[in-house]
Amino acid sequence: MATDEARPDCLMVVVLGASGDLARKKTFPALCALHTHGWVHVFDEMARTRNAMAPRTLLPKHFQVVGYARSDLDDDQLRNKVRDTLRGGSRTEDFLDRLSYVQGQYDEEEGYGRLLQTIERFEKESGCERCGRLFYLALPPSVYPDVCTQLKPCTVENERRWCRLVIEKPFGRDLNSSEELADTLGKLYPESQLYRIDHYLGKEIVQNLSVLRFANTFMSAMWNRHLINNVQITFKEPFGTEGRGGYFDKFGIVRDIIQNHLLQVLALVAMEPPVSTSGDDVRDEKVKVLRCLEPVKAEDCVLGQYDGYRDDPTVPDDSKCPTFASCAFKIHNERWEGVPFILKAGKALNERKAEVRIQFNDSKSSVFAFHLPRNELVMRIQPDEGIWMKTNVKEPGLSTSVVQSELDLSYVDRYNGLSIPDAYERLLLDAINGNQQFFVRRDELRAAWKCVDDLLGRIDNGDLTPILYQQGSRGPAEADHLAERFGFVRYSEYTWKPTKVDRKESVGFVANLDGTTSGLSEEALSSQAPAQGDRSQVAHSPL
Repeated sequence: MATDEARPDCLMVVVLGASGDLARKKTFPALCALHTHGWVHVFDEMARTRNAMAPRTLLPKHFQVVGYARSDLDDDQLRNKVRDTLRGGSRTEDFLDRLSYVQGQYDEEEGYGRLLQTIERFEKESGCERCGRLFYLALPPSVYPDVCTQLKPCTVENERRWCRLVIEKPFGRDLNSSEELADTLGKLYPESQLYRIDHYLGKEIVQNLSVLRFANTFMSAMWNRHLINNVQITFKEPFGTEGRGGYFDKFGIVRDIIQNHLLQVLALVAMEPPVSTSGDDVRDEKVKVLRCLEPVKAEDCVLGQYDGYRDDPTVPDDSKCPTFASCAFKIHNERWEGVPFILKAGKALNERKAEVRIQFNDSKSSVFAFHLPRNELVMRIQPDEGIWMKTNVKEPGLSTSVVQSELDLSYVDRYNGLSIPDAYERLLLDAINGNQQFFVRRDELRAAWKCVDDLLGRIDNGDLTPILYQQGSRGPAEADHLAERFGFVRYSEYTWKPTKVDRKESVGFVANLDGTTSGLSEEALSSQAPAQGDRSQVAHSPL
């Protein structure tokens, strides 16, 4: 939350590309949600001294949104275009009253002149001393140079006004194009004005990573190569490109997901403790760990393409674009030497899931006469946010068997009724408040591209042929073999939050104290799966 000194008295948000899908589905709904929240309760130093909550608004009273695009629209047409995507309840119309439209080209001065007049008129009429201007570029990167150049007269800062630009990915196609784009923007704006947005950094569990690591003593003690065997960061979607194959084919799953979303999560998992939670201190540590990453090798990757991908008429018949990738990264520093980080992403798979799974080393205890399953810390990013630790415990009752269970923080149960903000809401509010902690800095971006640039070059040259996999599967079987090669052990019998059935049937893995083991097969466990939507009984499969 911004300090009183940093908060503007009036705020103008300009959404460039206002007629596009990104603005309609994400940017405008996020702004409406922030406006709708109205009064929120946050701790400040004064409230802390009296153990009370201090009310504060998320956005200033004088708040206006202007859409800018080439489309021939007026104010009412833009409002009607976005109305059905807004979740503002009774305050939706109030938000729409604050929304206006300026039509103009992206590479001509005339439209930007009208935009500047609109901004200055609003600031003058507000009568406020401190103003903020936030420009959200919901546009393809190809037009960034023209747009950022033409915007320059609108973004002049002074002691009474700040100006910031939020820039959407992709930030280039490879290291060279990313550096060219960064050079162009860097000549126009200082890094303090540029907010490169990766919406994954706004997700609840991702933002919880630093708190989980650095606010818990036991976590800090076990977060190293001496106790951790491997780390898996997974992104799975149950649908394919759905008519966007031609666009996706230009990028592929490595650029689309691994180079940005998953490497950002890896950096938060693996970084050293920052000096503070300030934006630059956190990003300094992320850059350090990304620079310790060895560029991923093709032999440490499995690439796949789902059967039917090339049926899309917009996709070339001979496309080798991967829709699935599993890559084993290696970090060369004292904390993580020898611990593989396996990043996996794919489309048209068996489920929707994004998570971080930290698997610990085998137990060295000599007390038991059998092999115990490994402990795992799982952080579910989506859906059904949660954090749980898989542990070995005595089976309840008269039995002396050892079973796998979990220490569980399920958000839907623990924070019942709490509405978790959308990632775009968080990040837009951070940009308004001047908090760059969860935005990507240029040197961070450069380090991330270096990790995958060689692999992308081989993919683009057609040197690597993806393995065909069936839609609705877990992906190529070779990906499981890769994970096994790097030390991951998969416990397919384990279920999280098992169905409440007869005690003997509720256990996936049982180790008896006499050294024997027993358990249900995957098929038996699957047959007991609850109806979809019953969150309290869902069996969450491993990777």
